[in-house]
Amino acid sequence: MSLPGFCLGDGQPLTDATVNLRRFGPEGAPVIVVLGGISSDRRVADVGDGRAAWWPRIVRAGGPVDLDRYQVFGVELLPGPGEAEIRTLTPADQARALAAALDHLGIPQLQALIGASYGGMVGLAFAALYPQRLKQLIAISAPHRPATHATALRGIQRRILALGIETCRQGEAVALARELAMTTYRTPEELDWRFGHDVVPEAAGQPYAVCDYLKARGRAYVPKMSAERWISLSDSLDRHRVEPEAVVVPTTLLGFTSDQLVPIADLDGLAGALPNLRAFVRAPSFYGHDGFLKEEAVVADLVTSALSEPLSCCPSELAA
Repeated sequence: MSLPGFCLGDGQPLTDATVNLRRFGPEGAPVIVVLGGISSDRRVADVGDGRAAWWPRIVRAGGPVDLDRYQVFGVELLPGPGEAEIRTLTPADQARALAAALDHLGIPQLQALIGASYGGMVGLAFAALYPQRLKQLIAISAPHRPATHATALRGIQRRILALGIETCRQGEAVALARELAMTTYRTPEELDWRFGHDVVPEAAGQPYAVCDYLKARGRAYVPKMSAERWISLSDSLDRHRVEPEAVVVPTTLLGFTSDQLVPIADLDGLAGALPNLRAFVRAPSFYGHDGFLKEEAVVADLVTSALSEPLSCCPSELAA
């Protein structure tokens, strides 16, 4: 969906101001928007065409986000794939773009916004900017401000990407930055369990098994993300700032205690300052930040509970 005339918070226009959405479920049903990480696309549910969805066990008919009951929109946020320049944008810009897209669709209010990782940051910004348009927010692995350690790691990735652009080796840079990113998404315990007992290579310079795994993940990412778009989105993560007191809609939080990018202490601070906290679940995970993708049972229980309980329930804190 094109948003002609849309400008970012700093006033700069976008060459490709496009928000791509995909609708699942019955038209006319209550609307839920689902937002994922910077790598997630609008394909949140499986439609049987052989192409992989990124949350098929959560968004499905009869599932936690029930496609028999809800009209669900998966969203690909800014910058669009045709944007060739690095742009300075924030999750608040994404929230404004989403609101403009909902206006175009004639949707005045959401039954819920479910956001994970970057999508949860956008959800917090949307809730702060448009409380009247949202009945409840479910934010997973998403703080109100970035952790300094996470900013440092992403800064290294951005310098790798910038070097690739300068040397016309964007593909190699995207692959290498993705390798580094994978080590931040997962836990040392998982990598040690999977690769800690592999054979040591014969000579210096030969790859270890864990390095081969990371190289494969890096190569697979090259067709999905340009260096310029990644820099824009990565920088956007680190510009995220939302005052918890401004998020007045009923909010449910989920955090993973092993998450290197979103420390559970940061979510403790967010939960303690939210004026309308419904539940805060701290969950252990072998998978760190990727728990929102891998810990399907935990996510399913949280989402099912949040969508089924009356919105007038008292704030609570749950232990997973």
